[in-house]
Amino acid sequence: MLPEICDALERHGISTPFAIQEMTLSVALLGTDLIGQARTGTGKTLAFGIPVLQRSVSPTDPAYADLPQGKPQALIVAPTRELALQVSNDLHIASADTGLRVLTVYGGVGYDTQLDTLQSGVDIVVGTPGRLIDLANRKALDLSHVHALVLDEADEMLDLGFLPDVERILKMTPETRQTMLFSATMPSAIVALARTHMRHPMNIRAESSYDTTMVPATAQFIYQAHDLDKPEIIGRVLQAEDAEKIIVFTRTKRQSQRVADDLVERGFSASPLHGDMAQVAREKALAKFREDKIRVLVATDVAARGIDVRGVSHVINYTCPEDDKTYVHRIGRTGRAGATGTAITFVDWADLHRWKMINKTLDLPFDEPVETYSTSEHLFTDQGIAPGTKGRIVPPKPVEKKERSDRGDRNDRGGDRGGDRSRGERPSRNRSRTRTRSGETAPGAEQATDGATATSTAPVSAPAEGGSEDGASPSRNRRRRRRGGSGGGSGEGQPAAAGSGTED
Repeated sequence: MLPEICDALERHGISTPFAIQEMTLSVALLGTDLIGQARTGTGKTLAFGIPVLQRSVSPTDPAYADLPQGKPQALIVAPTRELALQVSNDLHIASADTGLRVLTVYGGVGYDTQLDTLQSGVDIVVGTPGRLIDLANRKALDLSHVHALVLDEADEMLDLGFLPDVERILKMTPETRQTMLFSATMPSAIVALARTHMRHPMNIRAESSYDTTMVPATAQFIYQAHDLDKPEIIGRVLQAEDAEKIIVFTRTKRQSQRVADDLVERGFSASPLHGDMAQVAREKALAKFREDKIRVLVATDVAARGIDVRGVSHVINYTCPEDDKTYVHRIGRTGRAGATGTAITFVDWADLHRWKMINKTLDLPFDEPVETYSTSEHLFTDQGIAPGTKGRIVPPKPVEKKERSDRGDRNDRGGDRGGDRSRGERPSRNRSRTRTRSGETAPGAEQATDGATATSTAPVSAPAEGGSEDGASPSRNRRRRRRGGSGGGSGEGQPAAAGSGTED
């Protein structure tokens, strides 16, 4: 290995290789195609990163002038933005003294910076399939001079539906290239891809078949928990004696946001990470998590790959993972690089069957999850939580109650609709009449109260001259006399009003 790379890695405390690195470097440095398979978190990035850097021509080398200027020498394809950034970060560390230019390209951000950097020239490109194809279609990315191609987390690219894009990228590169494929699992589609596009690849498996998927240094706990009690359990786990940084995996974006907000309200520094967030916000959340500015990252499976953060002591599956591969990749965020970790999985009653399938596939001893609540004694014992610990570190915010200054206002507005006509309210149609149309007093009207009469009838005005007692108009009385020949319209037994004759 080049001394420049060794010195750069040693400055960051990387001096002893892991098993996959030790077995891969000697083969990859010869330019041989290879398939590397090892459990997640064992240093696969440097297993292919060091050979890519060492076999690339440095700008300080005289042979660099013979290369097509500005064209990439190597290409690394990653399934997610987070993983691409992680790989690029490791390559920047290892190539600090070589002068090689590394560019990361991915979607969710503008093209301008990436286009300008490609135009000025790069040596190694790390990117996601979609953005790589976009840049190639724009004629901004030329892959015709690539001597090394790496497919990182190939099984994840298969799960995300990127395999057709990967095959298109492979066809843009020379057939004489070196191809390295790294994956935690080897589905049949990935095996077929390797047979089609690789030349006599060497298979390297760092550990046994069981250890390739599971992380031995990670303690696993499976709890059957109620959804409403999960935030309280997480709040208590955060106060366990060995708790440092924690990643909580949720099934949906909305759940990620809700859980993060709940933990913040309980007094813990937390941030969501999901696909609805802008790329800048996602990178900012990851940076804060790495820099210990937040303790809890509540993420969807977008973060199940590519988060290589030191100090993650716990991974919590807020809901049961969809399948065994998702479970393996999630809990692989802890117990990395030889460290120990804790993985806690909450299983709802409706997900018991799904968990039993995962348990059987991975041959785990948790076929019957223990019913667990935030007050369960075994929770405190399993996680090393001090007795009496509560799931919040700040008191809950008081709920502000709006007091009604006058409850009678509500009754005035809704109770008596026939009262104040000036407020635009319609009077009730159930009016009681005190007089008949003929002017007689209605039976029982005398028994009505003054208040009821006032609210149920309009004010009676004084009869006009020549009018009847009930205020009927003179013209109405005149018409009745004209038709009947007498004052019968005034009621039986009552004489006609004086001066009520016709005006003709």
